[in-house]
Amino acid sequence: MKLSMVVPCYNEADGAAALVARLAATREMLGPAWDWETICVDDGSRDETSARLESLAAGRLPLRLVRHARNQGLGAALRTGYAHATGDVIATADSDCTYDPLEIPSMLKLLDAGFDVVVASAHHPEGRVENVPAARLLLSRGASRLYRLVLGCDIYTYTGLLRVYRAEVIHTVAPSVRSHDFLAVTEILVGALLRGYRVAEHPTVLRARTLGRSKAVIPRVIGDHVAFLAGLVRARARVPRR
Repeated sequence: MKLSMVVPCYNEADGAAALVARLAATREMLGPAWDWETICVDDGSRDETSARLESLAAGRLPLRLVRHARNQGLGAALRTGYAHATGDVIATADSDCTYDPLEIPSMLKLLDAGFDVVVASAHHPEGRVENVPAARLLLSRGASRLYRLVLGCDIYTYTGLLRVYRAEVIHTVAPSVRSHDFLAVTEILVGALLRGYRVAEHPTVLRARTLGRSKAVIPRVIGDHVAFLAGLVRARARVPRR
């Protein structure tokens, strides 16, 4: 089996060492049963992100670095990463490791149990958060509750990037994702649920970023979620009741 690890990066030079160390440790945990490729998408960084990733990964981690000439947003970076992925399983992770990629080996076991998508979930009753800024927590927890209500699905976290997918899910769902920004993460999960793919949650810990700063513009992200949720409500209202 081959795993494609897709990591979008934007101005993450300060955190590059921690990222490479965590990904290398994750790969070591998986062992020889898994072939591994790392696809880091540098989304138009203005710092030394690409140079540091290449230098740090040399001899430690198989790395394919893809660069955007200008910053296009998280959703665009994910689509670029998916286009370059060749694995049977595609995983995504945050470049700041606020969700720990060392959870991936445990998440892969749920694919073996028959699930198609596994989501690292801090908002699951068995998950937790540590020192996360109130604005980010309010956004992620509040949005996830609304999606859970609208979709009627027992999924607690819709905004987290640490996930593993069967490649078929990405190839089927990603082409319909329209957002270039953070909403794309939620769009992919919602698209998988609406198409009947089996989704499992892996309870885990969401920690505060320790290096660099978040790229999310909170008012814009909130507006994107409100518009997307409104579209989902309208679409469900048009479905005839039996």
